[in-house]
Amino acid sequence: MMEFKPVVAEDKDIIEKYMKQVGSRSCDFSFASVYLWRGFYHMEYALCEGMIVFRSNEEQMSFSFPLGEGDPKPVIEEVLAYCKERKIRPVFHSISRGMEEYLQEHFPGQFDIEFDRDVADYIYETQALIELKGRKYHGKKNHINKFNKMYDWSYEEITPDNTKECLEMLARWKQQNCTPENLEKHAEICVSEASLKEREFLGLKGGLIRVNGDVAAFAVGEKITPDTFCVHIEKAFADIQGAYSVINQQFLIHEAADCTYVNREDDVGDPGLRKAKLSYHPAFLEEKGIAVYKEA
Repeated sequence: MMEFKPVVAEDKDIIEKYMKQVGSRSCDFSFASVYLWRGFYHMEYALCEGMIVFRSNEEQMSFSFPLGEGDPKPVIEEVLAYCKERKIRPVFHSISRGMEEYLQEHFPGQFDIEFDRDVADYIYETQALIELKGRKYHGKKNHINKFNKMYDWSYEEITPDNTKECLEMLARWKQQNCTPENLEKHAEICVSEASLKEREFLGLKGGLIRVNGDVAAFAVGEKITPDTFCVHIEKAFADIQGAYSVINQQFLIHEAADCTYVNREDDVGDPGLRKAKLSYHPAFLEEKGIAVYKEA
């Protein structure tokens, strides 16, 4: 029977071994993502038949599709047995189109699968976001040109020497952007703070923009496949015009220019965020769905 335990720092090597075998461009399948959000989603994991399965206890219990190089079918059957014993309806999260095909082939007619547009990751061509060529990026170019004229600025890599300044900038950003009732936004701030404090342990890259000597924007991310870089965190002061456009471009120039694609994660269904992400013209969306086991 499956035994789940919390995601902890000490298990990084164990978990990463399985995560690296997935080869997905989804932001969900990196140790850093799981580790940073483990508290919000109450993430735990179990090893079974040479694969790893994550369990989330956020609101409704759900499970990841088995990850690793083993055969998913017996592991899925173990999850179904685990749920049956506890009278839990089996639900699988972060289902890709490939996983959907597998379930339809090996468990025909047994799952209802729906894809949620709000959690689809935006995947862009890295060079397109670096070069910003053509009419469709004209507005972005204007923002950056205006920023160049208005401010004395510089880019630098995040290191132990400047992390404290990024944390201080994040605290000011929180004061400007977070309301007490927005629990998800507060969780995002906690994740951003942890990504800075534990950046080296997690193997994340970071970059910041200084304006007149002060940190005005920063970003943190990692290479999640050989050809895809994922930007997990990006923060900038909105009152500094063009700061978001500049950190977006500069972070990729310095940290991700060797990657074909960049994943800038989902828009959580926020209309303003969706408009902003679409304005950068994604190459495609990395879809994610929910698979619910049909009751007999």
